[in-house]
Amino acid sequence: MDTRERLASLIAQARRAVVFTGAGISTESGIPDFRSPGGVWSRMTPILFQDFVADPQKRREFWTRTFSGVTGWQGAEPNAGHYAVARLVAQGKVSAVITQNVDNLHQDSGVPAEQVIELHGNASYARCLDCGDRHELDVLKQSFLGRGEIPMCRACGGIVKTATISFGQAMPEAEMNRAQAATQACDLFIVLGSSLVVYPAAGFPIIAKRNGARLVIVNREPTEQDGYADLVCHDEIGPLLSAVVPPAN
Repeated sequence: MDTRERLASLIAQARRAVVFTGAGISTESGIPDFRSPGGVWSRMTPILFQDFVADPQKRREFWTRTFSGVTGWQGAEPNAGHYAVARLVAQGKVSAVITQNVDNLHQDSGVPAEQVIELHGNASYARCLDCGDRHELDVLKQSFLGRGEIPMCRACGGIVKTATISFGQAMPEAEMNRAQAATQACDLFIVLGSSLVVYPAAGFPIIAKRNGARLVIVNREPTEQDGYADLVCHDEIGPLLSAVVPPAN
């Protein structure tokens, strides 16, 4: 039995699978991996959350980067891997998609928003750090580029930031709890495109395994958790999943 057949068999046997995605699934949409050589953070220093809050000039730099498109996710579209995951969700095989990505591509591919657990937030909109009011980036962009105005909350005057988790910012408690619950309840945990080095998120595959789930890791490069997995695939995610979960004719 080859890799694709083994993966198809594990999915067929599963009744409550969880998919965990990292940057590797989105690189196939042309979005650069932030941490790899040549990625965004190898070309510019991340702005720490504490500095963003404390320094208006850091906020200006943050928004300049955001609206310049330097992060690479703007305009990206879901790829075959995203659509295959969406098909598994629609079939009732996958109960939740836990993602380290902030690009909104799982939702764009058709996964209901309530079934996507975003550990690092979402870069497609902004929120006030004080009152939580949502702000659309197109509106903020017009004010920033047109009048040089650093985004402030229209509701309370608080600091506005993209709805992402920055370096130095606490992980979102509600999302972490949801991810923990989904992981503990699953019978198959599928890692797609994560190097599994960023904790605490990288601990979820081991939690799933210890709770009796099968573990599949699909990643171009080996990970430190490959030895725990029931199946390891060093393969491109889109072609692999398209073969295992083909689109309807």
